[in-house]
Amino acid sequence: MTGSINTRYVAFLAATAALGGLLFGFDIAIITGAGPFITKQFSLDDIRLGWAFSSLLFGCVLGCFFAGRLADRYGRKRLLVSVAMLFAVTSVATALAPSFILFVTARFLGGLAVGGVSLLSPMYVAEVSPPSIRGRLGTLYQLSIVVGIIVSYGINFLLRNTGTNNWRWMFLTGVVPSAVFFLFVALAPESPRFLAMTGKQDKAFAVLERIGGADTARNQIAEIMATTHKDAKSWRGLLRPGVRRALWVGAALAILIQVSGINTIVDYAPAIFQSAGWKVEGALASTIVVGITEFVFTLVSLLVIDRYGRKPLYIVGSFGMALSLLALILIYLAFFSSCIGPVFWTLTPEIFPNDVRGMAMTVPVLVQWVANAIVVLFFPYAFHVIGKATTFGFLALMALTQGMVTWVYVPETKNKRLEEIEGHWSDPNRGVPAKTA
Repeated sequence: MTGSINTRYVAFLAATAALGGLLFGFDIAIITGAGPFITKQFSLDDIRLGWAFSSLLFGCVLGCFFAGRLADRYGRKRLLVSVAMLFAVTSVATALAPSFILFVTARFLGGLAVGGVSLLSPMYVAEVSPPSIRGRLGTLYQLSIVVGIIVSYGINFLLRNTGTNNWRWMFLTGVVPSAVFFLFVALAPESPRFLAMTGKQDKAFAVLERIGGADTARNQIAEIMATTHKDAKSWRGLLRPGVRRALWVGAALAILIQVSGINTIVDYAPAIFQSAGWKVEGALASTIVVGITEFVFTLVSLLVIDRYGRKPLYIVGSFGMALSLLALILIYLAFFSSCIGPVFWTLTPEIFPNDVRGMAMTVPVLVQWVANAIVVLFFPYAFHVIGKATTFGFLALMALTQGMVTWVYVPETKNKRLEEIEGHWSDPNRGVPAKTA
C-alpha cells in the first residue's frame, strides 16, 4: 500500500490490460523476421511486400473504429476477451495461408484485434489508475508492446533455419500470448468508470474502494456522474467544444507519431541493416538489439513520466528523434522509447471526457493506424527509389513538427484526475496554445 492506494491490486489491473500490448507488439513485429522468407515464398515486389506488412495495419483502422463505439456500449472487459480470442484464431490462419491473398486477408483480420486492443488497453489502464501513479501504470502498455516486439524478434531468429515453412511457425507462436492475455483478462473486473456510467454504481464503488478506499471511491463516482452528458452514446457527443479541442490535438499527435518513422524502423530493421551490407542472419540478430534498446529506454520512461510530466518528455523525445534520424537508429529508438511511445499511449486516453472516451479514442487511434499503414506500405519504395537520405530527412522533419505541436498545444496531465483534465478543454479561459503545468 502507498498512502490509501492499494498499489498491488491496481498494478494487477493495469498490468493485465497492458498485456494487450504484448499481442500488439508481437503481431506488428513478427513479420519483421518473416519478411525475407515470405518475399521468397510469394515472389513479392516492393509494393506487394508493403501490402504484406501493412495489411495488418489497415485492419487496425477498422478494428479501432468499431472498438471505440462498442467499448462505450458493452464495456472494456468483454471486448478485451473477444480480442484475445481473435488474436489466436488469426495467428493460426496466417500461419496456414496457402496463397498471398489469403495471407493478406488473415493479416487484415488480425489487424481488427490489434486495432481494438490499441484503443481498449490504454483506456482501461487510465480508468483504473490513481492520478499519482497513472503515468507509470500507463507506461506498462508501451513496455508490454516492446516485450512483444523482443519476443517476436527472438522467435524469428530461433526459427530462421527451420526450413521453408519457418515463417509459418513464426506466426503460429502467436497463439501462446493470446492465451495468456485471455486468462488474465478473465480474472479482471470491468472498468469502474464504465460501470458507474451504465448505472452499476455499487459495482463501480466496490472496485474503486479496493483501489483507493471508501472516501476516494465516493468522491470519484460523484465526479464521474457529474461529467456524464445526455449525448454520451451519440457521435454528437464528440462535437462538444471541449471534446473537439481534445480531438484535434489527439489526432495531430497520432499522425505525427507515425510519420516520424517509428514503425518503419521496427518493421523494416532487417532490410535497413541488409542495405548497409549485413547478411540476413546478422540483420535478424541485430533486431534483438533494437528490441532491447526499446525495452531499456521504456523503463527509463516508467521512472520519469510521473516526475517530469508528459509534455516535457514528448518535446525532448521529438527533437531527439529528429536529430538522431540524421545519425543513428539506436539513438532514435532511445528517444522514442523513453519519451514518445509511452507518453502517447498514456496521454491519449487521459485527455478525453469519461462519457465519450471510447468514441473519442477512436479518432486518434484510427488516424494513427491509417498513417501507420500508409507509411509502412510505401517505405520500401521510398527507401529504394526516392533514396535513403531523402526518406530519413522527411521523417526527421516530421519529428521536429511533432515536438513543436506538443510545445504549443498539448496540456500537461501529470498528477491530475481524469475529470480535472476534462475541465482544461471545457474552460473558456483556457484557450490554446496550452501552457505547461
